[in-house]
Amino acid sequence: MIYQVYVRSFLDSTGDGIGDLAGVRAGLPYLKKLGVDGIWLSPFYPSPQHDHGYDVADYRDVDPVFGDLAEFDLLMGAARRLGIKVLLDIVPNHCSSEHPWFREALDSAPGSPARARFHFADGRGPDGSEPPNNWHAMFGGPAWTRVADGQWYLHMFTPEQPDWNWRNPEIPDEFDRVLRFWLDRGVDGFRIDVAAGLFKHPDLPDSDDPEADARTRDSVNPLAWNQPEVHEVWRRWRAICEEYGARDGRERLLVGEVSVPTAREHALYVRPDELHQAFFFDLLGAPWDADAFRKVITEAMQDIAGTGSTVTWVLNNHDQVRTVTRYGEPAPGGSGLGAARARAAALLMLALPGAAYIYQGEELGLPEVVDLPDDVLTDPIFRRTGSRARIRDGCRVPLPWSGQASPFGFTSGAEGAKPWLPQPEYFAEFATDRALADTRSFWHLYREGLHLRKTLPQLGEGPLEWLDTPPGVLAFARGDGLVCAVNFGTANAPAPVSGTPLLSSGPCPPGVLPGATAAWWLNDL
Repeated sequence: MIYQVYVRSFLDSTGDGIGDLAGVRAGLPYLKKLGVDGIWLSPFYPSPQHDHGYDVADYRDVDPVFGDLAEFDLLMGAARRLGIKVLLDIVPNHCSSEHPWFREALDSAPGSPARARFHFADGRGPDGSEPPNNWHAMFGGPAWTRVADGQWYLHMFTPEQPDWNWRNPEIPDEFDRVLRFWLDRGVDGFRIDVAAGLFKHPDLPDSDDPEADARTRDSVNPLAWNQPEVHEVWRRWRAICEEYGARDGRERLLVGEVSVPTAREHALYVRPDELHQAFFFDLLGAPWDADAFRKVITEAMQDIAGTGSTVTWVLNNHDQVRTVTRYGEPAPGGSGLGAARARAAALLMLALPGAAYIYQGEELGLPEVVDLPDDVLTDPIFRRTGSRARIRDGCRVPLPWSGQASPFGFTSGAEGAKPWLPQPEYFAEFATDRALADTRSFWHLYREGLHLRKTLPQLGEGPLEWLDTPPGVLAFARGDGLVCAVNFGTANAPAPVSGTPLLSSGPCPPGVLPGATAAWWLNDL
């Protein structure tokens, strides 16, 4: 199980209101106690922060707001001593408009080698004033911006994030060097942003359905995403990881952010010579419904696990509404029903074969902050569209660690220091110190679930077998006698196994599975 650390919101060691690498190092004992196997760090590279670090200006350094390379090395040493693996977030689809190579491209003439590293093209119309094609950016607006000499450049996210041209051999060579720089510093692998991106159709033709492209942030334009050449990149990166593993016997992990239409296409990314893992987002996107969850899990087991690969499950991340709010009522502080469902979904995910990733604060039961005022929002989606729909600031509010008022121990600076996003008063209920002291908390549920995942052989690799259940209930068996069941309804249902559960997401008397509850039993089938 890997724990996603959104660095700027984890723990601030300097008092500037922004989390940093020293804060991550200070929080490692907490994560060790929780029982994680590793952490994935969001981007901390030098960046103008137009998209909170996913606009990288230098792939081989640390932004001063987060620390420096010496602090990174201290973090790696501390993680190694605790047995916690470290994955870095790498952003190969695009860079920052302040990257030296892009600045060089702007200063160079059309057709120059510097511009060939990106997607520059002449515009359409008599004076070239129309974009080269009708593609839309995922964060709103056209995917093209015009420069002073009249050409346009492609950016599938924001104008501050120009897309690399991976058909230019300079780009794969440069990223080989980036990987080796961090592998030489001891990292255990990489989470790959936009792993189905990189290559665009070589002719950059118009999209057949530009309106569909404009309606969604998902990777729906097949001309810009999921091009077949991308698989050669992952074979190349896998070979580099294998090379390092052959030297010291320590596996390096590649996990991709893969957004593709079907589980069958997803499975292509985790073939034996490509990525080790790729996030399976269908569970994250499924409504709270037994049939929907069963369909998603069945397809993943057939099309991904059926090839011998590992399914990588996820319920939350830095781009999505937190489960407590997603499964409940959209009200400040979440709802009791949403919390119960989120606890049940967590036990379901932890019982599935494969890998599991959790997002910081998920183990505290944090709800989405749905009432941030417009003047504090930083998400480029809001800036580009003027709409609050699907903005991501609400799941990125800094963690509460202790106390009854903001900053809740997040920042250690002078009195009055403010977190970069405001924390609501009700975060006091979810502070880490309170969670650790309350054995009924989300934190203890996750800790016990992770402990059992490591100690019960039934929760290792291997298939699952669906069991017959009443409508609205899912149940499956794992290995030699472990049963997981979830009641998606609100009324009590008969438990599939008699006796007291080994672990449950809420009160669960013998023989009964209450509504919005999940439980595990050990049983001789």
